[in-house]
Amino acid sequence: MKTHFIAIGGSAMHNLAIALKDKGYQVTGSDDAIFEPSKSRLEKKGILPEEMGWFPEKITPDIDAVILGMHAHQDNPELAKAKELGLKIYSYPEFLYEQSKTKTRVVIAGSHGKTTITSMILHVLNFHQKDVDFMVGAQLEGFDCMVKLTQDNDFMVLEGDEYLSSPIDLRSKFLLYQPNIALLSGIAWDHINVFKTFDDYIEQFRKFVASITPGGVLVYNEEDAEVVKVVENAENYFRKIPYKTPEYDISNGKVHLKTEMGDIPLSVFGAHNLLNLEGARHICHTLGIMDEDFYEAIMSFKGASKRLEKVEREDKGVLYKDFAHAPSKVKAAVKAFCEQFKNEKKYGFLELHTYSSLNPVFLEQYDHAMDGLDEAVVFYSEDALKIKRMEPISPDLIKEKFKNENLRVFTNAEELHAYWNTLNKAQGVYMMMSSGNFGGLDLTK
Repeated sequence: MKTHFIAIGGSAMHNLAIALKDKGYQVTGSDDAIFEPSKSRLEKKGILPEEMGWFPEKITPDIDAVILGMHAHQDNPELAKAKELGLKIYSYPEFLYEQSKTKTRVVIAGSHGKTTITSMILHVLNFHQKDVDFMVGAQLEGFDCMVKLTQDNDFMVLEGDEYLSSPIDLRSKFLLYQPNIALLSGIAWDHINVFKTFDDYIEQFRKFVASITPGGVLVYNEEDAEVVKVVENAENYFRKIPYKTPEYDISNGKVHLKTEMGDIPLSVFGAHNLLNLEGARHICHTLGIMDEDFYEAIMSFKGASKRLEKVEREDKGVLYKDFAHAPSKVKAAVKAFCEQFKNEKKYGFLELHTYSSLNPVFLEQYDHAMDGLDEAVVFYSEDALKIKRMEPISPDLIKEKFKNENLRVFTNAEELHAYWNTLNKAQGVYMMMSSGNFGGLDLTK
């Protein structure tokens, strides 16, 4: 099969391209910019475009599938050529469905926790050498590529994202998967550039639950009121399996899960991660993994990439980085950090740089998000606001919305870096929350 990727360099797209190459497909692609690690990984597989840009001449009648990434625009010249030739154009999730429609599809959805839960499930299955197809949004220890597609596997585990499928397909990605088994971890308003109201956002999850195949299974977080409402109001038939935070304690800096089989030591921490773990356990149970086997495997799970991930520093200081930027994720990460290190001086840094997090209306969602930290810092770039054509935001407004007068607020990367350099990282513990890089801050030094 001959496939061509428009915007091959994306974190999701390049993994799919590599998976198809490994499956024996003929793969080509284009992009106007490709960064690491995508660049090296594509080059290693021999599918890195020779030059950057869009080339309509690459689109030929013998292409079986054109896969369109979100990075491309509606007026992309390669897309126009594909339409002109009448080629089959797929979004990323649409193509994944085509690859998995004869399999049992397990889809993990929710505003937060879905990457970690998917990673936990894959870790357990890999530990017990149970082979499945999969797609997950973060790099996971023990896995070379975060997409796997085979002819023979019976199951496919998919991280289900509620964001848009492609520039020409404005459905939420997870609506294309039609799960046989699903999990819903939580609902907290996000992506306000697309979903203008909270109800519009919730509607995507209503549709997701409605897309579960007849007689399927839904594992859901019964501690989330919005999730419970969506599940209770669903009209389609499926089996419902609720889950909640399990009992645990912290001793000598180690989290122990309390089970009927005794205390299970874990390598992750935080109530939200214990909640994620419980959801993963129920999904694994539906896949034939007994509790004893689940606990044996999960003890060695160290977390998904950039989810409360410990950074090895030259000075041996204790520092964690977390992908958290949405309010619910920030609150969960801060709570976990404060609980784990209650006897240490705690520094928390948050970078606001997404469209949502820089929107004054949405900033209301961050109320008390940094409470419990001894030193709380918020950074956002005034230049980023200009690039996004958004109105200026004052540091006083940030303090007001966070309901925290003691916040240190920086709008200039150089000033943030100067403050960072005054801190003795060997004293106290640090957490850096962002999907960016704090203006180029090196967290290892």
